[in-house]
Amino acid sequence: QVQLTESGGGLVQAGGSLRLSCAASERTFSNCAMAWFRQAPQQERAFVAAISRNGRITSYADSVKGQFTISRDNAKSTVYLQMNSLKPEDTAVYYCAADTQWVERPPSRVQSEYDYWGQGTQVTVSS
Repeated sequence: QVQLTESGGGLVQAGGSLRLSCAASERTFSNCAMAWFRQAPQQERAFVAAISRNGRITSYADSVKGQFTISRDNAKSTVYLQMNSLKPEDTAVYYCAADTQWVERPPSRVQSEYDYWGQGTQVTVSS
């Protein structure tokens, strides 16, 4: 069982930056692809970014490509989401998720592929 704890959310003005962190409880973190999803008010949860177990392959939603960067530190069992040039439409609860990968492969964008989820962290961007 992998426990995930997000941090780094908060209130920021449009154009600002935030870095989200997601710490995993297990050393098996290095066997997991990791992803960030977000859920805005009255909307379904949506894919944001994902990274393969070794960090060599990343994937982004079109809406955040060039704006957000996902990275990981397997020694710290932590995945990050650097968010720049934030816009009010980026306001959402951000969730990290883990998907066990036994080999290095492109990470999934599909929520149902992810076995473990964090509780979420609120990001609010004011205009």
